[in-house]
Amino acid sequence: MDRTRFLTILGVVASITAILMYVSYITTIQHNLSGAKGDPIQPLVAAINCTLWVGYGLLKKPKIDWPIVVANAPGIVFGLAACITAL
Repeated sequence: MDRTRFLTILGVVASITAILMYVSYITTIQHNLSGAKGDPIQPLVAAINCTLWVGYGLLKKPKIDWPIVVANAPGIVFGLAACITAL
């Protein structure tokens, strides 16, 4: 397998696992909404981190780094939701 193909596959796999990591916040959000509040700091920091990575990916030249953008965009939404529902 050549390097370009390997990096493409690696980017897809990394993006999928990152998305799954942030989608897993759904159970945290459900617990928060049911009254078993969790700590809001970790999901807030994750949302900030993901916002920075999405910004980096969108501003990368000469072209947008879509694997970084796609992998981190759900972290903004789910991280903020987990943080807000924990308050």
